[in-house]
Amino acid sequence: MSSAIESLVSYRSDSDSENESDSSSRNDINDPDATAHLKPLPSGPTMTLAVLNAAPEVAVKESVETGQHLDPALKEVTFNPTNPTETFKLWPPQGICCLAMQSYALDPSVGTAEVTNSSYIGAVDEAEKNKGITVFEAAAKTGDKRKKVKGGEAGEIETFLGPWAKYADEKDGAKPSEEMQKELDEITAKRQKKGRNEEEAPAEEKTVLHVKDMYDYQGRSYLHVPQDVGINLRTADVPDKCYLPKKQIHVWTGHTKGVSAIRLFPASGHLLLSASMDCKIKICNVYWFRVFKSPLGHSKAVRDICYNNDGTKFMSAAYDRYLKLWDTETGQCISRFTNRKVPYCVKFNPDEDKQNLFVAGMSDKKIVQWDIRTGEVVQEYDRHLGAVNTITFVDENRRFVSTSDDKSLRVWEWDIPVDFKYIAEPSMHSMPAVTLSPNGKWLACQSMDNQILIFGAQNRFRLNKKKIFKGHMVAGYACQVDFSPDMSYVVSGDADGKLNIWDWKTTKLYHRIKAHDKVCISALWHPHETSKVITCGWDGLIKLWD
Repeated sequence: MSSAIESLVSYRSDSDSENESDSSSRNDINDPDATAHLKPLPSGPTMTLAVLNAAPEVAVKESVETGQHLDPALKEVTFNPTNPTETFKLWPPQGICCLAMQSYALDPSVGTAEVTNSSYIGAVDEAEKNKGITVFEAAAKTGDKRKKVKGGEAGEIETFLGPWAKYADEKDGAKPSEEMQKELDEITAKRQKKGRNEEEAPAEEKTVLHVKDMYDYQGRSYLHVPQDVGINLRTADVPDKCYLPKKQIHVWTGHTKGVSAIRLFPASGHLLLSASMDCKIKICNVYWFRVFKSPLGHSKAVRDICYNNDGTKFMSAAYDRYLKLWDTETGQCISRFTNRKVPYCVKFNPDEDKQNLFVAGMSDKKIVQWDIRTGEVVQEYDRHLGAVNTITFVDENRRFVSTSDDKSLRVWEWDIPVDFKYIAEPSMHSMPAVTLSPNGKWLACQSMDNQILIFGAQNRFRLNKKKIFKGHMVAGYACQVDFSPDMSYVVSGDADGKLNIWDWKTTKLYHRIKAHDKVCISALWHPHETSKVITCGWDGLIKLWD
């Protein structure tokens, strides 16, 4: 062995040397040791091989050798596993069976014909209890699949039912039990009774007189226009110059809840009509500061009121879904109108020959026209997409303008149920309060983006972009706008209870007065006075400013 190693060393040294001469190389070839590696190794009993152990000894984990490995081709287990979950580790993936739910098994060495109670291994008591049923045999069997009615071929459209076909044993109707039927009958009876009460029993009308006598010593009622107030209330002329109101003159405190609307007597303006959320209507005298009457007849809050041309009658609209016609002098209710919807606004036709007709904007997006003489609906204007908030007559009463929650303004010809003008811009907001100017040329619209917009009331109904009044907060409230008689000022309340006054020409906010503790919902400038303004608010007060 040592000679073989020496020959290898000499071979490596000889082959690596590049500086030796040829003669020395020839001498090495003749050396027998130099060619020893080319000769076969001698065989004999004295030859031994060295054993080389390249890997260290590693301790084998006990868990690896605990289980009994199974042949992948094996189809049955010939022993009872003590822990069924360990069998899953030993069983090949393609042969796993559900043993975890069953703690006993049939002895595989026993034939199927010789099975007895002693043939089971594992939990024998449980096997006797279950009569040897396996987990596969004990699984609940699903019933037969319900059959559906066949509904023709797919190409036949009328007879083909497809996946929507009924089951063959399906019943079309189910009869409720006796208890359920009684409950349904009670609910139906209550609904019918409730609806019948609302329709058949409107609130009873009566009038409360707040003065001792309705007539003066000459037999004149309070409708008579006074002539001793220092100003001519019968003239059609307007004041030459109007001025800003400075202070509060009087407060009417008759209402117990917020006041929703106020209207002045036509032409003269000596009477004030107010509607409130306390379901009451009141008639007051502007110059004597007296409350004459309180017509009562609505069961819910009154939203809007309107005089006819001569002021002898007025209409009220309330949340009880009724519109009622009243006699101004006597306070009696003349007639009632309803279409089972809430009226949001009401207006008489201003023409003298059409005083028997009025229109109301309803909560169901319609404008309904009634005839007082017959009490029937004679026309419906159904084009809006939201509840109708205002109706304003323009163009010598041949047309009227309506605004709605759908953020649009529509112009209608009288008695023609199709709007001929529709104004709706992406930047427009809802306009729940609209007022016509004294000269009939402009419409002042209270917009929900805290602006008062001015539209032309003749022909094109264009927006006047030079006349936009800002500086007040009205978002969410239908604050009524008004003009001074000489068209010098524009007045409006706001959500803070303030009275705002703008200059018409410059649109500058001139004056602001803290008028009410809550929302100032309406402001009216007296048509014959230079500086008298009447305001009302949700604090239940009506105030006169001068």
